[in-house]
Amino acid sequence: MALIRPFRGQAPKIAPGAFVAEGAVIVGDVELAEGASVWYGAVLRGDVGFIRVGARSNVQDLVCIHMTGGASNTEIGQDVTIGHSVVIHGARILDGALIGMGAVVLDNAEIGEHSIVAAGSVVPPNLKVPPRVLVRGIPAKVVRELSAEEQREGRRGAAVYLELARAHASEQSPR
Repeated sequence: MALIRPFRGQAPKIAPGAFVAEGAVIVGDVELAEGASVWYGAVLRGDVGFIRVGARSNVQDLVCIHMTGGASNTEIGQDVTIGHSVVIHGARILDGALIGMGAVVLDNAEIGEHSIVAAGSVVPPNLKVPPRVLVRGIPAKVVRELSAEEQREGRRGAAVYLELARAHASEQSPR
């Protein structure tokens, strides 16, 4: 069973069609839109700011989402794919983006629509990544524009995880 609980009067708001896997932790000022999914071992801690996860976006296994109180919040747009073991700390991830496994996205960074953050990259605070580009490295830097096919990767992953969430939900005990 997932741990979903309020903190200081702020209770998570989870749309009826969102999926939260067993073992996920969702605390405080967190909102999951319709079709969003939060997977096994992920932690979304909205105790010192807010977290918003848009429609059909997926937060995969072991992701940690938090922020710096008074300085940042976390906003994830629609059809976003957040890979396994990502850390998002007070950043904005715009529609259709893909954050590769093990990446770290820090306070007040913004990832543009349909962009890709390569696995293992560290996006420094305040970096504004334009739409439809690949960023990679430590610290992450824009390395090139994405092809039309590559720009669809975030949305493609979101569609796959939407179906996968439905399958897992059908076999999971109720929250």
